Amino acid sequence: MIKGKKKKIKALVTKVGLDGHDRGAKVVASMLKEAGMEVIYLGMYQMPENIVKAALDEDVDVIGLSYLSGEHLIFTPLIVEEMKKNGLDNVLLVAGGTFPAEDIPIMEEMGIDKVFRAGSLTESFVEYIRDNVKE
Repeated sequence: MIKGKKKKIKALVTKVGLDGHDRGAKVVASMLKEAGMEVIYLGMYQMPENIVKAALDEDVDVIGLSYLSGEHLIFTPLIVEEMKKNGLDNVLLVAGGTFPAEDIPIMEEMGIDKVFRAGSLTESFVEYIRDNVKE
């Protein structure tokens, strides 16, 4: 790395579980690329072990989970647990999608660093990642 220059942020974007709608995740992946980040898009039907393995293999700075199927309260603790088992405490974990507002504090208690509901401004999403990726 050149002195004074930050390394490029590397993000993994994925769909979790049986959710078959990936348009939003693809939009987020494109948005992050346009913001200058390196993006790995895992696609749909991913399980916690696969997500964490890919995060380890790719040495990512942030994992972005997309939820639309109502499985966010089931998969979030499994992903967080898998991250802890594999020493990924330094990786930022964000989630976006469609879920009830009252579930956001629950997801944050489970270990999500930040939750973005569908329709969130893209600038706030990019800014949050840039400001909070751990060195």
